[in-house]
Amino acid sequence: MNEKHPDLLERIRLRLDDSFVGIGANVAELPPADTAELLNELTLHEAAAVLAMVAVPRAAAVLDQPTLRRRSAIVEELDPGRAAQLLEALSADQRAEIVRLMDESGRRRLLPRLSDAVRAEVERLLRYPPRSAGGIMTTEFVRLSPQMSVGEALRHIRSVAREKESIYACYVMEPGSDALMGAVSLRDLVMAELEQPVTAVMRRKPVTVSARDDQEAVAAKIAKYNLLAVPVLEDDGRVVGFVTVDDVIDVMIQEGTEDALKMGAVEPGALDEPYATTPFWSLIRKRAGWLLVLFLSEMLTATAMGRFEEEIARAVVLALFVPLIISSGGNSGSQAASLIIRAMAVGELGIRDWWRVMKREMLSGLVLGGILGVVGFVRITAWSLVSPGTYGPHWPLVAVTVWLSLIGVVIWGTLAGSMLPMALKRLGMDPAVSSAPFVATLVDVTGIVIYFEVAARVLRGTLL
Repeated sequence: MNEKHPDLLERIRLRLDDSFVGIGANVAELPPADTAELLNELTLHEAAAVLAMVAVPRAAAVLDQPTLRRRSAIVEELDPGRAAQLLEALSADQRAEIVRLMDESGRRRLLPRLSDAVRAEVERLLRYPPRSAGGIMTTEFVRLSPQMSVGEALRHIRSVAREKESIYACYVMEPGSDALMGAVSLRDLVMAELEQPVTAVMRRKPVTVSARDDQEAVAAKIAKYNLLAVPVLEDDGRVVGFVTVDDVIDVMIQEGTEDALKMGAVEPGALDEPYATTPFWSLIRKRAGWLLVLFLSEMLTATAMGRFEEEIARAVVLALFVPLIISSGGNSGSQAASLIIRAMAVGELGIRDWWRVMKREMLSGLVLGGILGVVGFVRITAWSLVSPGTYGPHWPLVAVTVWLSLIGVVIWGTLAGSMLPMALKRLGMDPAVSSAPFVATLVDVTGIVIYFEVAARVLRGTLL
């Protein structure tokens, strides 16, 4: 962003009395997405000052951008009256998301400034879990009566369209109970005869989600059925809102970011702000925890090595291949974990598929380990023929040891990498935490044991 508008960014940062002249007008000319990128480059105080300079509709459009970070913190920096105006201009789900991330003092200052109806709606949405369908839904949808004709429905839509976030999906509600009778798209209404009853063109038994369904499950359902929106039902069958495809995109971005951080053993939330502006000690805190866990786990590798101290002393050549063995197992385990986590995330696999996955990964580990083992065997053989004495007189047995060890370690790595995500899911934990570093650490320790146990049997009577 600073490459596109360096002068504007510099004028805001200088904060000179005359430098702010015309900034509001210049910002108002930018597309909302560009303005969001500009605010991401500024401090909270500067970002709030810029939002205060532009008209409410434009500022609300900027706050509605999925690329805008620190939305809640920026709103808290605004005057409560101005913040309330901006929230009133947003859709219900966006309002709730911003207020949800505020601290208690910020809520106490802001909520009384909202209108009674908006405040009640925000408080109702906040009662749903933050990562549920109810937590990301909007309540602003078009309700149609089953007694309406298509023409009456279209006239009703035109009369309320300005107040609704979306009108491409309308829901036919049972009078008195708000139970869902059917869904009808704007396209269906436009294509139908005006005299037809709306019940004749609606889709009965549409796809729905529960208000307490996890947001990832909602995203998967929208993707599976190729929907633009899905109605959200309470336990008694009442329609309380709907989730749109743009809400799902936000969820996918958020979940993808969190999973990527977890797969790198970094706590979620480490990059809520741009990397360059994230406080140094905040980054350290987010990274140090998992590093300590992994470090303590890796100390078990030294313990495992100590168990085979006598074998290493008698056959020093074995130590040369320790990095090769444990890295192969860790890499294969990380591959398997990434594949299974992705398959579980998109709904291709569930916990019930564990046996099918185990059989498939065991065979994959056997083949992959065999390939690596052959390469290792050829490498040791070639070096021994070119430079006799490199691996001693018993190099054929050393080559066989490496070959068999690679098969065993890779099989174990693929099994650990594929089964651990499912086990964590079964325990109600996020499978992403089992990936790359954690699986690699686990396989490192067990790989040492497998390697030296194989060596003890192959080299018995010779080197050992």
